[in-house]
Amino acid sequence: MRGPVGLLKVAQVVLALISFICIETIMECSPCEGLYFFEFVSCSALVVTGVLLLVFSLNLHSRIPQINWNTTDLVNTGICTVFFFIASIVLAALNHKKGAEIAAVIFGFLATAAYAVNSFLAVKNWRSTNRQQNMRQTSDYIR
Repeated sequence: MRGPVGLLKVAQVVLALISFICIETIMECSPCEGLYFFEFVSCSALVVTGVLLLVFSLNLHSRIPQINWNTTDLVNTGICTVFFFIASIVLAALNHKKGAEIAAVIFGFLATAAYAVNSFLAVKNWRSTNRQQNMRQTSDYIR
């Protein structure tokens, strides 16, 4: 977790946290649906990505081999990318031009970018892992 993927995961947690803090500082809203959706997305992304960061940082993923952690990370980053993008667009369309809302939208789009880059890297990792497993299975049949 010390490489670029680890730093990207830390950036995701930080951006989700800042997005959540920005959206929580808004005292009044009308309509509030976009704000509530953004709040849900940023909080959920923060919790799930934070847990995955702890799992990878503490090498717990090697102690629990029953879970395919590459696929888990791929699904998490893919879902967070889509939902942060949708929530940021909705909040941008429905905001009241308050500073906290604008900051939340900006950090939401930055979080979207961070999750999208991690999704791309996770897909590359997933494909290379599947190719290696397919080669091993083929070589087992040749023997």
